[in-house]
Amino acid sequence: MKVVGIVCSPRKGGNTEILVTEALEAAREAGSETKLILVADMKIAPCDGCSACSKSGVCRIEDDMQDIYRSFEEADGIIFGTPSYFNNVSAQAKAVIDRTYVSLLHGKLRGKVAAAIVAARRIGGGQILSLLYSYFTVQGMMIAGGGIGYGRNKGDVREGPGGSPVFTAIEEAQAVGRRVVKTIRKIS
Repeated sequence: MKVVGIVCSPRKGGNTEILVTEALEAAREAGSETKLILVADMKIAPCDGCSACSKSGVCRIEDDMQDIYRSFEEADGIIFGTPSYFNNVSAQAKAVIDRTYVSLLHGKLRGKVAAAIVAARRIGGGQILSLLYSYFTVQGMMIAGGGIGYGRNKGDVREGPGGSPVFTAIEEAQAVGRRVVKTIRKIS
C-alpha cells in the first residue's frame, strides 16, 4: 500500500508541508509506504487546453507534471495539500488539478483514496475542502475526509488549532493520514 502526499505550496517548509508531512507520518505508522511531493521544487506549466490528451492519453507538455502523473498512478491513496490563497487553492494546486484532466479522461485516478489538507491563516479552509472534495468526486476517487490547520506564520500550525473544535492542526493532519490508510484497507 502506498500513500502519496503532494504539497502545492510555493513556500518550502511552510504550514502546508508541515501538515502533509504529519499526515504521511501517521500513514506510515499505520502500515503504508509513503512519498512526499513538493511542488515548490518543480516546474509545472498550466494546461493549455490543446485536447491532445483526449486522443493520446498523455499530456503533451513536457515538465515535472510527468513525475506527478506516475506517482499518482502508482499510489493507492493521495493526500492533496494546499494553502488558502484568497479563499481558494494556490496557483500551484490549480495547475496540478487542471493538468490531471488527462487522468479524468482515461480514468487513471478512479478508485483511488483521496484526502485534503488545507493550511489557512483565518478563512477559506472549509471552502477549499469542498472544492477539493468536488475534484476528487469528478475524478472518481474515494474521499477519506480532510483537515484544516490554522496558522499565520511559517510553523504556526505546530501549535495552532485544527478545523475541528477538538483537534489541534497536527492532530487533525495525523487523523487524515490514518483515515486514508483505513479507507484503503476497507476497499482492498
